[in-house]
Amino acid sequence: MPSELRFDGRVVIVTGAGAGLGKAYALLFASRGASVVVNDLGGGRHGDGSSSKVADAVVEEIRKNGGKAVANYDNVLDGENIVKTAIDAFGRIDILVNNAGILRDKSFIKMSEAEWDLIQNVHVKGPFRTTKAAWPYFRKQGYGRIIFTSSNSGLYGNFGQANYSSAKMALVGLANTLAIEGKKNNIHTNVLVPTAASRLTEDIVPPDFFKELKPELIAPVIAWLCHEDCTENGSIIESAVGWAGKCHLVRSSGAILRQSLTDNVTPEKVRENWSSVTDMKTAKHYESIEETTGELMNVLEKLKSGEESQEFVLQHKYNHRDTILYALGVGASVDEPTDIQFLYENHENFSVLPTFYVIYAPMGLMSSPILQNIIPGTQLDPTRTLHGEQYLKILRPIPTEADVETRFKVQSVLDKGKGAVILVEHETFDLSNGEKLSTGQISAFAIGAGGFNGPRNSDSIIPCIEPPKRKPDASIVERTITNQAAIYRLSGDYNPLHMDKSIAELGGFEKPILHGLCSLGFATRHVLRVYAGSNPEYFQSIKARFTKPVIPGQTLRTDMWREGNRIHFQTSVVENNTPVVTGAYIDLKDVQIQVPKLNPCSAGEHLESDAVFKTIAEYVKTHPDQAKKINGIFLYIVTSKGETKAQWTLDLKKCEVYKGELKSGKADTTLTVEDADMVQIALGKLNPQVAFMKGKLKIKGNIMLTQKLKALMDANKSKL
Repeated sequence: MPSELRFDGRVVIVTGAGAGLGKAYALLFASRGASVVVNDLGGGRHGDGSSSKVADAVVEEIRKNGGKAVANYDNVLDGENIVKTAIDAFGRIDILVNNAGILRDKSFIKMSEAEWDLIQNVHVKGPFRTTKAAWPYFRKQGYGRIIFTSSNSGLYGNFGQANYSSAKMALVGLANTLAIEGKKNNIHTNVLVPTAASRLTEDIVPPDFFKELKPELIAPVIAWLCHEDCTENGSIIESAVGWAGKCHLVRSSGAILRQSLTDNVTPEKVRENWSSVTDMKTAKHYESIEETTGELMNVLEKLKSGEESQEFVLQHKYNHRDTILYALGVGASVDEPTDIQFLYENHENFSVLPTFYVIYAPMGLMSSPILQNIIPGTQLDPTRTLHGEQYLKILRPIPTEADVETRFKVQSVLDKGKGAVILVEHETFDLSNGEKLSTGQISAFAIGAGGFNGPRNSDSIIPCIEPPKRKPDASIVERTITNQAAIYRLSGDYNPLHMDKSIAELGGFEKPILHGLCSLGFATRHVLRVYAGSNPEYFQSIKARFTKPVIPGQTLRTDMWREGNRIHFQTSVVENNTPVVTGAYIDLKDVQIQVPKLNPCSAGEHLESDAVFKTIAEYVKTHPDQAKKINGIFLYIVTSKGETKAQWTLDLKKCEVYKGELKSGKADTTLTVEDADMVQIALGKLNPQVAFMKGKLKIKGNIMLTQKLKALMDANKSKL
């Protein structure tokens, strides 16, 4: 059974908690260990009257059940008093649920200014004042969870609720900004759009529907949003009748209404393009103002160039059968335990290999009209058009099944003399919500299509990067099967070059060759296995160049070099020792090192932290004066999965750093740390104090002396 979500030690304020939703929230939080401030003025749904009875009744119920609660009877406009109640009673405030509300429904033409102001005060100014009062406490403690309560009336409008709907939409804007401003202090702000039986909805919805709108079905959604394990921030969550879903704004792809910067926009041009302006089939969701501004800057660049980009759209629908077939196509096997998650739809961690979306690159190139007449006077021959380079960046976790759309755009056509290089951008979107899932670039080389006096270079090129000039840190060898291309092509790349011997011979090859993207899939699995525990969530992006063909049945060796979170790799055919994928790298969000198959020339246990201590040793040797300022002896015990793997001595009194136990005497301080955590500390990505508090760094002896090590770590950070 999953562990129960608890709020022990947390203090929660719920406004309007005397009945309905607010009461359900208060009771649930209290039942899970939270101390609750039950705020309620005790008025009716129209804001008239007041009474302490409703808040007192909820407090009494919480206490009767063994919980902790106090009542507060202030109007939400007196937000400081509400927060003061929490501080006086419990000494802190962790969670603020702005739930209180009233109605003053009336058609817009009959609505008075007083009725407008009353609703704005309760629904906007009240939450503002309460949140403003709680904000300093949230910032100081580095933790806070805020909920604003919006409404479907705010998102969609509703007759007779101009005052109410505008106030509720205002809260969305407020939450969006607070989510940005509070992020660095671990303050998360979200919006709930509930539909529940309450004094605000009675007599408004049909009786049968009203009975099913139980506040108790929504309270758990609030509880999760406010829990410390929940990372949601800046979201709109709608909930009712035991259902919850995320809402967000989307924008159409739109249309450019002029051809260049010297062109004018006229009402007639707007009319001509209006269907494109309002076409929501390819709508996108944007996470920030910066993203929307970036799109407008792209439009400006197009206008500056005066060129119309060639674009093409391809829609696909896939499910687990397609993702499993792709995994089989790139060599995933039931004989490799880490591959099972990509091959079995009922696996607890069933997931998609992150390079899955590269299959759409050649698919679009082969089926789209964007390459027709791209070079004046030249008809491109698909049998003589090779996949030269590939880039892919994953922006969101890849769903195991989805309706997606890939948009292709020719970025540049380069004249390389004997051939032409065509750069095509491809972006894949989830059609269910408009979110961009990936972005990539395919570089295709058209043999014999050069000599058209075109440009030789482009700013759009995403360059390959050669690996470090040292022996590989790890290598994996794996043989392809003779049917490898026959399986891989079923994922969508039906170029006959990979199956038909006669077509292959026309292209200058003795036999049908393996898809370059298939070799890339092998390499991706290898890198993930060694440096990410085969967890696709760590994958961020990949770039590779295809230099030589692979014949199905040949053996591939992937050599890997780690540089921080970037893993350089090169794939070669073992039978002839020929590199086939070069200049390649995978950027990971984080590194989770597994026990790799080391290069045969390597020896001993492979510990990432060895490089840290060697760097420190070099620094101490060249800066003895800095080491002597620390004037301490430190023994590091480096572990891996809890087992001691190495010891390093930092004798900064004698200015010596060496691997092994202290040669003589006794260490001032002994530090025990996992190999990977030591690297993170040295890189400044893991605070030593945080590591110590979490038990990741164990210290015996003179703890205060370790404070002086910070200067030593900082001096070497740039070299690591």
